[in-house]
Amino acid sequence: MREEISPKMLIAGTVSLVCAVIFFGGFAKDLWGGIFDFSKLTGQFPDWLKTSGGMSAKGGFLFALTLVPSVMLALGFVAIFEHYGALAAASKWLSPILKPLMGIPGVCSISLIASTQSTDAGSSTTKFLRNEDKITHKELLIFSAFQFSAGALLTNFLSSFAPLLQVSDQFGNVAPVSIAMCLGVIFIFKIFGANLMRLYVKKFVKEDEAEV
Repeated sequence: MREEISPKMLIAGTVSLVCAVIFFGGFAKDLWGGIFDFSKLTGQFPDWLKTSGGMSAKGGFLFALTLVPSVMLALGFVAIFEHYGALAAASKWLSPILKPLMGIPGVCSISLIASTQSTDAGSSTTKFLRNEDKITHKELLIFSAFQFSAGALLTNFLSSFAPLLQVSDQFGNVAPVSIAMCLGVIFIFKIFGANLMRLYVKKFVKEDEAEV
């Protein structure tokens, strides 16, 4: 699965990898109106297209429709980044980190970053890696365990839970933790969950086991 990469291709791939990290990582959300940010580009459907309460079958169907643009956009951009060597560069630079840490190759880095912003982007880009035979069935199981736990942690935590850290009690005291500490704990346990799956895969999943 390892591909030889020339120095020229490595440079181009590294630039493409940096662009992918910026695009999926939310680092450019305030630059030029967010035109280089995945979460800003996908956006949301208008309120009039949602049903009241969101509990009906119609509401579920309409919610499913909102996933289509983000999945298509994620797959399209991953294909572009792959064309310019981002996945090869990621494998070169990040495999020495991700392999010991979780037992997954560096090509998963783009999908890993995407999954912190959007569960749809994370799952679709991971499926792309598996379909292109960039990762094995075992690596897919491990990486899926990482993504399943606290999916889209940055988007969900910062939009839903981070404001609670500023809520004070009757004496004016706030929670004695920072946003960075909370995110760090979440990320550590995501890695812990991935390694639990890694142990399970090593013991019970065979190399030639067919995928379901």
